[in-house]
Amino acid sequence: MSSIIFDHQAVEDAIVQMADAIQGEQIHLIGIQRGGAKVANALQQRLEARGAQVCRGNLDISFYRDDLDTIAPNPEVKPSQLPHDFSGQTIWLIDDVLYTGRTIRAALGEIFDYGRPAAVKLAVLVNRGGHQLPIAPDLVGLNYDAAPGCSIKLVTQGPWYIEQREPAGTKEQP
Repeated sequence: MSSIIFDHQAVEDAIVQMADAIQGEQIHLIGIQRGGAKVANALQQRLEARGAQVCRGNLDISFYRDDLDTIAPNPEVKPSQLPHDFSGQTIWLIDDVLYTGRTIRAALGEIFDYGRPAAVKLAVLVNRGGHQLPIAPDLVGLNYDAAPGCSIKLVTQGPWYIEQREPAGTKEQP
């Protein structure tokens, strides 16, 4: 069972607010594959529309995950693309949904394998709570207190929206 928790307008408003909060003439954005890369693309469009120069990259953190042995036997892995040297730069790490913090921990590990940025700032479209690591975003588009066990998903087929998916076997309350 799934339900829409943020409609297209709420998502669009959040992305505009996030882009407005990211300041500078040259901005380094690194999106985490898959949803974070899509959010980074949306932010890049808005930042460039206001005249900022955006340097973009994407990370696939599959091999940096601490649960690699527990996910599917053949995970879909895409190459990381970091086409610019970000050593000494402030970078914005972008993800769609922040939950436990483990994805961000993995992304930080990969980033530092590529170079040493001056600072890493974290921007997430949705902060759903339930953090298991001491990781907090610098910029949040939307906050949502999700129940443990459910998943929060950015849907990008057609107009973007965010849905909550209940765990299998959960019955809807009357």
